[in-house]
Amino acid sequence: MKQDIDVLIRGGKVYDGSGSEAFEADIAIAVGRIACVSFQRDRNHGKVGTVIDAEGLSVSPGFIDTHAHSEFTLLADSRAEGKVLQGVTTEINGNCGLSAAPLYGEAASHREKDLKELGIRERWSTFNEYFEILESRGLAINFATLTGHGNLRASVVGYDDRRPDNRESERMCSLLKEAVQQGAFGISTGLIYPPGVYAETDELIFLSKGVAHLIYTSHMRSEGDGVIEAIGETMKIGRESGIAVHISHIKTGGKENWHKIDDVLYAIRSARDEGLKVTADRYPYTAASTDLDAVLPSWTYAGGSEEELKRLTNREVRAKIKGEILSCHPSVDYWDRITVSSVNRESNKWMEGERLSLLAEKKGMEPIDLLFDVLIEERLRVGAIFHSMNEDNLRRFLAEPYLMIGSDSSARSTHGPTRKGKPHPRGFGSFPRFIGRYARDGKEISMSEAIHKTTMLPADTFGLRDRGLIKEGFYGDLVIFDESRITDRATFEEPFLEPQGVIYVLVNGAPIVWEGSQTGRRPGRVLRHGR
Repeated sequence: MKQDIDVLIRGGKVYDGSGSEAFEADIAIAVGRIACVSFQRDRNHGKVGTVIDAEGLSVSPGFIDTHAHSEFTLLADSRAEGKVLQGVTTEINGNCGLSAAPLYGEAASHREKDLKELGIRERWSTFNEYFEILESRGLAINFATLTGHGNLRASVVGYDDRRPDNRESERMCSLLKEAVQQGAFGISTGLIYPPGVYAETDELIFLSKGVAHLIYTSHMRSEGDGVIEAIGETMKIGRESGIAVHISHIKTGGKENWHKIDDVLYAIRSARDEGLKVTADRYPYTAASTDLDAVLPSWTYAGGSEEELKRLTNREVRAKIKGEILSCHPSVDYWDRITVSSVNRESNKWMEGERLSLLAEKKGMEPIDLLFDVLIEERLRVGAIFHSMNEDNLRRFLAEPYLMIGSDSSARSTHGPTRKGKPHPRGFGSFPRFIGRYARDGKEISMSEAIHKTTMLPADTFGLRDRGLIKEGFYGDLVIFDESRITDRATFEEPFLEPQGVIYVLVNGAPIVWEGSQTGRRPGRVLRHGR
């Protein structure tokens, strides 16, 4: 019996995701999956529905964003415009120790501000409950998630700077196993953020042993001065627990640390040669972005945000904090490299997009005092961009065979509740920038390699079934792009500019981008480990 074809893509230059050279083929999609990939016109089919003429265009598997933070923004706006228009069809969420679940106790109360700011009314504790809410929204893209170690620790121990006792350790392990049973793909840590910053290495090894068949991803304890030691800790966790390890947004932050790249690369290559499963992700930019209070000493976070605010408003404690920061960052140039990206108070909106040094000059005060005042006024809810990296090092990281692309961004749209402030342009530009500037124009990476790094490599690394490859039986997650035009347009001044050159995007066989514009369809799915 002949099979009806829902979508037929004709005449495209196909990069299948494996890293092999491109070839010309027609691709037929039926019932959400790839039915046929052939050099020749396949005439053994029934009726053909939608036909896409891909002559002169390139076809690849949908891009997989290995490092996303969309667990809450997708509930507020499931269009995911910034990701969709880049060609992203699947996100790995739950990174840096923060995931949508589990949410109990202090973990749940700590998330209230995020949910209220985005207008999210529902509340949940487990991944099953969260997935049900998320699926009811209808998703433009596929959603996969890790379990945040920060969620586990905050749910059981809270935000105290102490070791968990045996009962608490077992409870965290139980919550982690429950999360995996419900579909989580592994565990993530954020070791510069509370409460992960208070975890000792043996705690992370203990938890990882319970899910050693999956993956451990880490925003490491240091990405600058202590980066070599932090990599050593990550390798120790992999070696002693048996789990595959993945370094999040790998970098050598700060000019004084740029020279460490040789040691970083050597440490990773040595671990891989030893037989450890080690991978990493990176966004194709030389600026990072996180909360502004990340510049504070870790001891200031203990006890949660209210305790942190009390310390900032105490004259003696504030003087101690100031001394520690200035000791670590004595150069006045440090404040030139930090830009405020988002605030909540209308009276402070003028600060968005401005450097701390310039803001301090306008206010007639020292940058560090401005830092404290803004954090207090905004009750710590200030986003920032940190220009701390080196272009040559970026290119070297991107060329490593184990390196894949992660935007480190939540899914946002050009209007609605997720358009806020001046966030990092990576949310609208990462994948077209990597494909266009670093593969097509940069020449260090071939186009076949670049597609492999954004498709099959992440699918295999995180265990996504039947995705990341153009192959019969795999899901119809596809991107059709103009190889000569694809690039990013978003900038730090205008971060919501759409990329160019992405012409069609299909998720589970359904077109979500047609001739460069969103169709409004929501064919995305929640992906669960082992299913």
